[in-house]
Parts: sequence; C-alpha cells; structure tokens
Amino acid sequence: QVHLVESGGDLVQAGGSLRLSCAASGSTTMTYTMAWFRQILGQEREFVAAIDKNSILTDYAKFAKDRFTISKDDAKRTLYLRMNSLKLEDTAVYYCAAREGVALTYSTKDYNYWGQGTHVTVSS
Repeated sequence: QVHLVESGGDLVQAGGSLRLSCAASGSTTMTYTMAWFRQILGQEREFVAAIDKNSILTDYAKFAKDRFTISKDDAKRTLYLRMNSLKLEDTAVYYCAAREGVALTYSTKDYNYWGQGTHVTVSS
C-alpha cells in the first residue's frame, strides 16, 4: 500500500511560480513510476508530468513543457512539481499518483495510488 500526501498549493499571481510536493509512504514507495495530474473545475483529470523510478526518464503534457519540472528526492520520499510562468488556465487541483508499472503513461487508469490533491489558484 502506498500513501501519498500533496502540499504546496496556493494562490499565486499569473507569471509566478510554485513548487508542489508529494510525500510518499509505504513499502518500496520510490520504486514506483510517479506522476502529477490535475483537474480543472468541470473537466476530467488530465496528465501533467511523470517520472520513472530511477529519475532518468520524464515526460510532460504539451502545456507543461518548458514551464513545469517534475523531480523526486528518494531519500526524502518526496515527489515535486516546480511550476513557473503560471497562467490563469493552470488553476486546478493537482494530484500526485503512483503506479507499479515502469512505463510513463498518461491515463489515470494506469495509476494505482492517488493523493487527495492540492489546490492551485492563479489570479490575474
């Protein structure tokens, strides 16, 4: 069993930056593929970024490339998402997820474990 807890969501002005964190616990937690998803109000949950268990491979949604960076600290059992140049349309609940497979996938169905989410609001 893997337990994920996100933090770092906040109200930020457009153009600003935030770093989200996801604290993981459970057996062999950091051997999982991990990802960030987000859910904009009224929309389906969507993929943001993923990282493999060895922190070698990363993948990003088109909107996240060049602005967001996914990383993790295995010693701290923490996953991060650094978000720069935030836009109004980045306002969403951001979720941390983990999957037992090795592939970096985009579908919510592929992820076995989820956090409760952290709110990010970008204002003008």
